[in-house]
Amino acid sequence: DEWDDRYRYVIELGRTLAPMSDAEHSSQNKVQGCASQVWLSRDIDRSGDEPVLNFKGDSDAHIVRGLIAILLTIQSGKTAREILDTDPISIFDEFGFREHLTPQRSNGLRAMVERIKNDARETLASTS
Repeated sequence: DEWDDRYRYVIELGRTLAPMSDAEHSSQNKVQGCASQVWLSRDIDRSGDEPVLNFKGDSDAHIVRGLIAILLTIQSGKTAREILDTDPISIFDEFGFREHLTPQRSNGLRAMVERIKNDARETLASTS
């Protein structure tokens, strides 16, 4: 089945995530609203004209790690404006991922997207 292949591929993508340190697995980095435990940390590169946000992520669930890997491919390494101008949920919908996620996982994905967008908003506000 095509979805089974995609599911396995998403899990494989999760294995490519850069490891997070124990310190990064903090309550400050924990994403609220996810059924699984999810952590997102950010690093802001201010060396260019506009700050660039780089993210790391982790989860205790294999499929969620894969979703994080996809989300970070879309959002990490971008300026705050680029992050705010991108709709990752529509990209996940385009590939049919969300229709195969449980409502809890779909809500968790939205929580991760919103966390990244909030980080981008905070970064823009701090540079104004």
